[in-house]
Amino acid sequence: MARPGDPHRPEASRALPNEQRLVRLGQAIDERTGGPTAPRPARPRGGGRRRRRWVRRTLVTLGVVVVLLVAAVVGDYYYLGSLVHRTTVHNLQSSGQQINILLIGSTTRCGLSVQNKAYGLCSAGVTGVNADIDMILHLNTGTHTASLLSIPRDLFSPNARTTGPNKIDAALYQGPSQLVAAIEEDFAIPINHYIELNFDTFASVVNALGGVRMYFPIPIYDAESGLNVERPGCRLLDGYHALQVVRARHLQIQPNPSNHDPHTWPQEGLSDLARIRRTHEFLRVIASQIAARGLSNPITDQRLAQAVLPDLTVDSGFAEGTMVHLAQEFAHTSISNVLQLTYPVLTVQSGSLLYQGYYYGSVVFPVQPSGVATVDKILGIPESVDSFTGQPLPNPHGVRVAVENGSGVASEGALVTAGLRRHGFAVTSSTTTTPVGPIAESVVYYGGPRPPANGNWTSPSLAAAEAVLNQLEGPAMLGYDPAMVHPGSVVTVQAGTDLTVKPVSTTPAGRTTTTGRSGHTTTTTSAGSNTITVVDPPGVRTNNAFSAPSVINPSLEPWDPRACNAAGTGPATPLPTTTTTRAKG
Repeated sequence: MARPGDPHRPEASRALPNEQRLVRLGQAIDERTGGPTAPRPARPRGGGRRRRRWVRRTLVTLGVVVVLLVAAVVGDYYYLGSLVHRTTVHNLQSSGQQINILLIGSTTRCGLSVQNKAYGLCSAGVTGVNADIDMILHLNTGTHTASLLSIPRDLFSPNARTTGPNKIDAALYQGPSQLVAAIEEDFAIPINHYIELNFDTFASVVNALGGVRMYFPIPIYDAESGLNVERPGCRLLDGYHALQVVRARHLQIQPNPSNHDPHTWPQEGLSDLARIRRTHEFLRVIASQIAARGLSNPITDQRLAQAVLPDLTVDSGFAEGTMVHLAQEFAHTSISNVLQLTYPVLTVQSGSLLYQGYYYGSVVFPVQPSGVATVDKILGIPESVDSFTGQPLPNPHGVRVAVENGSGVASEGALVTAGLRRHGFAVTSSTTTTPVGPIAESVVYYGGPRPPANGNWTSPSLAAAEAVLNQLEGPAMLGYDPAMVHPGSVVTVQAGTDLTVKPVSTTPAGRTTTTGRSGHTTTTTSAGSNTITVVDPPGVRTNNAFSAPSVINPSLEPWDPRACNAAGTGPATPLPTTTTTRAKG
């Protein structure tokens, strides 16, 4: 039996399924975008003429991929829709007014339609599959707002693999379901849909748009990504060269105009955090370019969709109707109104993390309380609310907590125990365990059933763990592992390096007091009517084993590529004259 999208299906002899709904949808989109409102007769698909209604503007940032899907569905319901690769993804939650879409940039080489030596060849043994880009696009259909959270790929996550801790980017090696589970279990962020793009997808988007213009203030070089900009100015980047920009994690910067040997240039040093900063700027540039141009040329837009969709993977439950609904809701979202934040972290300065006898390379640890505050801001909820369910967190007096001191510092367990008790938690035990390594992040372990393969996850244990994490300071995060929860408790805090507990607050609600110090500043980012303060926790403040906390919404550095002005002769905005300081005090 022929299937929808089958080139041998006799489409010309029958009407399109849902044709009237598509006609009405096309008229609605035209009305919202200033296009013609009069209905047009349906045209047969034979003879090369197809009915097309195109979404005029980008959704948001990397969500341009979603718009391409929607445009494909509305414009050519079966043919283009059939090009998208769908995969079964477990652990997804059903969505309501608020939707979280996990956007992944995969490093797969074996999954590319055409092998490219520049990316590394599958046939040469480059077979690893990691999530080079981990972003969560949060959409609120009630307020018509959108926000974007980037998670650093090197963040050490307790449930990254089914076998235990690893970098969060390593979860994708075991498939998208494992990556979804890791984010839900360790960050308490519900995921509703999944979109994965690879090198080919990214390059195809840029090429189908005719390239992207960016301004380079000074010469820069990255041997790993292949980026080599020899002179400043505005450049038109094709997909291949745009990919070099967003993949650059080992950037070297020309120190003076007379030095033309990039191998001798100093390296930036922030690795993935700097790459995220530049990726966010690239997304602003490409989204603005699409918004200015519009997706309104049927020939160009169909070529764009045909180039991109075959290399795009979405979860099998991401229905066309949902995509159409999102297009209607967010078709006019401006990139300038999208909050883009990065989960704050501490870089482990030892070079390679030693954990339970194994080395994991360069890693970063999540830093609290700033990490919790960043997730809450992206989701638009207060600290007192469960980020997974939207319900109030449990009262501390009803949460039984065991404290396990794995820091190697004898006094830390007693200090953490006393601090949790001051907040009202019922501490059932305080013990000592062997440290997992010289440097360790603290983990708030909880049990109960893990996310079901199919169906919504409601976990009182997760909510209790969130309530505990909200009161911690330092490198700490959630971790699902029933075996680590002590009998008689709901949550076990395994205290790692430099963990402290927040003092019981006497500051009036709505006010935040922080103390900065030379060379290691506390950064406050405005976000709507509130602020997000990246706190320098007292436990790690003088520990040179950690960097200072990363900035959640960093400004571009003087060497970063950025938008060109309208004339294409310089930057769209003045260049900064200072650089961000992250030295330890």
